[in-house]
Amino acid sequence: MLVIVAPGQGAQTPGFLQPWLEDPTFAARFDWLSTVAGVDLAHYGTEGDAEQIRDTRIAQPLLVATGLVAALELFPHPADAFDKIGAVTGHSVGEIAAAAGARTITAEQAMVLVRERGNAMAAAADATPTGMTAVLGGDREEVLATLERHGVVAANDNGPGQLVAAGTLEQLDALAADPPAKAKLRPLSVAGAFHTEHMAPAVDHVARLARSVSVHDPRTPFISNRDGQAVHDGTDVLRRIVGQIARPVRWDLCLETMADLGVTGILEMPPAGTLTGIAKRYFRGQGVETFALDSPDQLDAARDFCEQHGEASTIDSTPTWRMVVSPAKGVFHRDEAAADADALEAGVPIGSVASLRDRIPVTAAHGGQVVEWLVEDGDPVSPGQPLLRLHPLGAA
Repeated sequence: MLVIVAPGQGAQTPGFLQPWLEDPTFAARFDWLSTVAGVDLAHYGTEGDAEQIRDTRIAQPLLVATGLVAALELFPHPADAFDKIGAVTGHSVGEIAAAAGARTITAEQAMVLVRERGNAMAAAADATPTGMTAVLGGDREEVLATLERHGVVAANDNGPGQLVAAGTLEQLDALAADPPAKAKLRPLSVAGAFHTEHMAPAVDHVARLARSVSVHDPRTPFISNRDGQAVHDGTDVLRRIVGQIARPVRWDLCLETMADLGVTGILEMPPAGTLTGIAKRYFRGQGVETFALDSPDQLDAARDFCEQHGEASTIDSTPTWRMVVSPAKGVFHRDEAAADADALEAGVPIGSVASLRDRIPVTAAHGGQVVEWLVEDGDPVSPGQPLLRLHPLGAA
């Protein structure tokens, strides 16, 4: 089973876009998305120095545009992708690229959103000098206790031994002077304390704009940074992407969901290497292969990788707006009222999924006539598994 992942801010390096732009088709598509974003992204991706492309206003649209155009190089006929991709996800701003790849939003909507996201986050970062520091190794509980003592937030939880602390520069300096035992600290080349309360003004700005964005349910399960849930409602995908600006990225839970889905191959879109590196450590010895697509001369090998691991997601064979799917691995408990209903209103509960970690309510986001239940009360379910088939009320 294949999962496509898109990297977040910090993955960019000077000149990384140069080989991609040698393809005239890539260059033309990239120019179009740059025009939508209102930024000369080709210039920054080829000639920008490390400090220039560190700027949030540049880095975020640069990463999303690269991922979107590279996806069209990987899958020249986009519909073919859904016969192979089991799930998609992205780290931080990579979620926007993943949402566009899953057809929840268009590429143009993605570029407007990421432009405004980057501008708003940069403005929020300018208000108070803040930053982020990777904390590698050490005892997890001791690391978290040390972060709390210094008033910094675990803004990214990337898996065992890989946390990212965020806070004011003074707080991060104090952490550097008094680090957790047996942990290494590495300051990150980012412009602010992303995924913390410092970004609240950016959430407000992007949320206002997002009210006018039309969405579709994803064509394949979208694994959310918020809690690792496999999300299948387009409105919820967009809401989570907006809220994630000021919430910690739980990449560790995204990895758990990939494991629950039975992933065998993870392909990272360019500029690649960061997320596949994390996945190699997390899935060591479990038979999960990774592919870091970092150069156009790898495209044929990447297509072979997709053929090897690809299988259609369980939700692609039926119009997605008629399905209710499981958000996580666990045991499904059906709501008694829903079980007896012939039709369901939008937003009503149909049950819950109980996992070892929590109990997640499941609702019929769109409502409709009950066609068939695809699981019984007490059945084990996996992320993205269809639970209930609905026919829209009033449809012929």
